[in-house]
Amino acid sequence: MRLPELLSPAGDLDRVHTALLYGADAVYLAGRLLSMRAKAVSFQDADLGQAIRLIHDQGKKAYITCNALPRENELELLPDYFSFLQELGADALILADLGLLRMAERYAPKCARHVSTQFGVRNSETASFLYDLGADTVVLARECSLDEIRNIRVHCPAELRLEAFVHGAMCVSFSGRCLLSNYLTGRDSNHGECAQPCRWKYHLVEETRPGKYMEISESDGTFILNAEDLCMIEHLADLREAGIDSFKIEGRMKSAYYTGAVTNAYRMALDALGRGEPPAIGTIQECEAVSHRPYCTGFYYGQPQQYYSDSLYHSTAEVSAIVVSCDEDGMALLKQCNKIKTGDSLELLLPGTDGVPFTAESLWDEQGERIADTRHAEMRYRMQLPEYAPPYTLVRTARSSGAS
Repeated sequence: MRLPELLSPAGDLDRVHTALLYGADAVYLAGRLLSMRAKAVSFQDADLGQAIRLIHDQGKKAYITCNALPRENELELLPDYFSFLQELGADALILADLGLLRMAERYAPKCARHVSTQFGVRNSETASFLYDLGADTVVLARECSLDEIRNIRVHCPAELRLEAFVHGAMCVSFSGRCLLSNYLTGRDSNHGECAQPCRWKYHLVEETRPGKYMEISESDGTFILNAEDLCMIEHLADLREAGIDSFKIEGRMKSAYYTGAVTNAYRMALDALGRGEPPAIGTIQECEAVSHRPYCTGFYYGQPQQYYSDSLYHSTAEVSAIVVSCDEDGMALLKQCNKIKTGDSLELLLPGTDGVPFTAESLWDEQGERIADTRHAEMRYRMQLPEYAPPYTLVRTARSSGAS
C-alpha cells in the first residue's frame, strides 16, 4: 500500500520552513480571505507567493484554505482571489461551500478542489456527489469512525482522495460548526473567529439568587465542554488500512516548535509504517513534548472522552531556540525563544530523530562576548551544538519524565 501524504499546518513563513525541514509532504496555509483561523498569521499576497515557491522548490504541495462560510457581500471578491491563487501556483483550494466549489472550478480550474472537514462529509453518497462536482479530495468529518471510513472508501470512486485529521485540537461541536462563540461574544466561529467558549469554566446561577454563582461539579471538575486533543500516532496503520490518503495535522495557530516537533514525530512514524514497523517508543513520546491537552483517539474507535478537570496544557519540554545558521563543526547562531543559561541540559531536535542531548557549555552574544544566560527576548546568540544543524532546526530543554 502507498504511504499516505503527511499534511502539516503553517501560519507564517517560518512555520513553512519548519514543516518542510521536518518532513511534511504538503503544507496548508491561508491567504487574506476565507481563513477559518482569522486570528492566525494569514499570509499577505507577497508572502503567500514566496511560501508557495518555497514549498514547490522542495517538491512539495501547497494547499490554500478557503473554508470559511462566506456571506453574500464577500462573493464579489472571490473570482479575482481564486484566479490570483491559481496564478501563484496553489496546488489545491480547501473549500467548505458548494457555491465556492463551483466558483473555484470557474476561476481556478488548474487548482485541485479539496472539500473541508467543515462540510461534514460522513458517508460515501456525499463523497461521491462531491467527486461528481469536481472535488479531488474530501477531508472527512472528525466524527467518522474507522468502520465508517472503510465503507466510504469501498463505496466512493477510487480516484477520490480521502483525508483525515491525525493530530491536534478537537471541537466539541460537529466538525467545527458551532454558534456558542457567536452567541456569547459576537465572534463568528464559522468565519474563523471562534473565541473557544467551550474551553471556559462555567457556573450556575439559580433564578431567585441572582449574583450567587454555584460551581457545576462533575467527578473531576467543571470544564464540561472541554474536549481532549487527538493523537493517532500509534494507529496510523489502521488509518491507512481504512483507506486514508492524507494524514492531516491540525494547528495553523500553533508555534513553529509545535509544527516542527509534531511533523517530525509523524514523519518518523510514517517512515516506520513504510518499513512495516510500529512507531518507536521515542517517536510516540515526542507528542508529549509539545503543548497539548490530554490525548485521545477521537471518534475513530468510538465516542471520545471530554476533559473536565481544567483547561491547562501539558508538555514535557519547551523550545529554547531556533537555529539561524550553523557551520560544519556545529557552532550555531540561534534566535532565543525561551531563556537558557550555561550548564542547562538541552536537546537538538534534528529531523528524523527524537532529540540529540547536549549541555549548554558556553554562550556568546553576537559581539563574541561570553554571557551567562540568554536574558533578552528573541536575542541572537552563539552556542556549540553537538553536530551540524540546518536553519530552522529546533533546540529545546531536555524532556522531563512527567507533564508540566
